[in-house]
Amino acid sequence: MESRYGRKLSFGVFPVPNADELELIRSLARRADALGLDVIGIQDHPYQRRYVETFELIADLMARSERVRFFTDVANLPLRGPAMIAKQAVTLDVLSGGRFELGLGAGAFWEGIGAMGGPTRSPREALESLEEAIRVIRLFWSGERSIAFEGEHYTVKGLHPGPPPAHPIEIWLGVAKPRSLSLTGRLADGWVASSGWAKPHVVPDMMSRIDEAAVAHGREATEIRRLLNVSGRIADGAVEEPLHGPPEHWIETLTSYAQDLGFDTFVFWAQDDLEAQLERFASDVAPALR
Repeated sequence: MESRYGRKLSFGVFPVPNADELELIRSLARRADALGLDVIGIQDHPYQRRYVETFELIADLMARSERVRFFTDVANLPLRGPAMIAKQAVTLDVLSGGRFELGLGAGAFWEGIGAMGGPTRSPREALESLEEAIRVIRLFWSGERSIAFEGEHYTVKGLHPGPPPAHPIEIWLGVAKPRSLSLTGRLADGWVASSGWAKPHVVPDMMSRIDEAAVAHGREATEIRRLLNVSGRIADGAVEEPLHGPPEHWIETLTSYAQDLGFDTFVFWAQDDLEAQLERFASDVAPALR
């Protein structure tokens, strides 16, 4: 099956980086790899006391897997800065032989960011900084011997970037507001949405903003990957919610999300019983959709 934009479907899993569940997370990553899932997404909230650090966790999981790709779902820009994010992304990509993609966000939970010494930005400032960050990161990966960029929020001068990525790393933006969706269409390689806020009735307008911005800047809408974090439960019996029901209900629902809405990558966030839920998603749902 392909999405509305002609992309083959991909599937992944979204383990929560809880410090007291590390062995479970490692088991989930190994099993996702063995079952043929495509991606593993790890959220990035450094101010959350229960979570381990995202980039370091990804490195640990990469060392325990062989083929599955990883991405930050999504990286916290205000606390990290674009040059350091670019360096971390390259390092993970090189260490894994080209298995890292960069999910990037403008920032949220500003109280937590401020508590760690990060900036507290207005919506306008957050959007401006995100665009600047994309440009700095792309410069870092460009292969140029020395790079410079001067913006309102980020500046690099005489920076010698490297090493080069093992493959062309994509930038996927986790955004929801109209102007940030337009930025996705202009500059990004993908869009990361979550089922909690990207409800089916609002997604068409969001997709249209991405598409219109892409076309206006000489791009094809089909160039942009569309990922959806899907939070729910695979359970036999009656359908209780849009993402709570038996495998056939999930297959029908995700088929609609792909063919009607345009999503091409589904990252499963199980609500409980994580190992059993992963098995069902990878064995009962994903193969039927492929």
